[in-house]
Amino acid sequence: MVATDVDGTLIDHREQVSPRTRAAVSALITDGVPFVLATGRPPRWIDPVVDGLGYAPLCVCGNGAVIYDSANDRILSTRVLDAPTLAWIAELAEGLLPGCGLAAERVGATAHDAATPQFVSSPEYEHAWLNPDDTRVSRAEVFAAPAIKMLIRLPGATSAYMREILEPHLSDRADLTYSTNDGLIELSAPGVNKATGLATVAQRLGVEHANLIAFGDMPNDVPMLRLAGHGVAMENAHPEAKAAADEVAATNDEDGVARILERWWV
Repeated sequence: MVATDVDGTLIDHREQVSPRTRAAVSALITDGVPFVLATGRPPRWIDPVVDGLGYAPLCVCGNGAVIYDSANDRILSTRVLDAPTLAWIAELAEGLLPGCGLAAERVGATAHDAATPQFVSSPEYEHAWLNPDDTRVSRAEVFAAPAIKMLIRLPGATSAYMREILEPHLSDRADLTYSTNDGLIELSAPGVNKATGLATVAQRLGVEHANLIAFGDMPNDVPMLRLAGHGVAMENAHPEAKAAADEVAATNDEDGVARILERWWV
């Protein structure tokens, strides 16, 4: 099985799947090898990647909290933070990281479930990237319902600093990671990460972890790089991802994923 992160790994800086990468993925799929996306993205942000690949794979979304069947637009399973835990995290974060904004990512039955406001944020929340489908709500409404992850944003800080301040106080009530160093951390239910999500998919497909190749570039990819029989970090990767990998590939702008896959599939 081949599993890959999306941003900073599979796609280039223009958020495009290159022709070379598309061809390499197509070759392994034709050979009958399962191909899985493992991303911090929610299901509703998978469509452009599917379009670029020309293939709709199983997806581990939300840093492992969601298993999503993109071919049939079905949420297969979720693991969430409950409302009391979200409220506890919010109070803790606001005390330790003054000025931070809060947001929550939720899912419904499908990627674009109109019955579920999927991204809600407090008035203080400043996005780290463009997010046109945000719903502004009161602070209390952010943690009024279960969420696949809570996002905490502190403009001007680094994500590494935020993790250093908050993580020691979580008391095993949540797992913390980040996919950008631009003052944004993401919290999931305890024990939820890309490795646990991939392990679920691997079990579903009957694949041994030793037969898994995984690609990634940021701290949220570290668990799956360690899980895989062969973990590959990109040249543009965070030092923690490189340290966890068995190999470092070329950058995402230099078709790093495709160059590795072409060893076996052309």
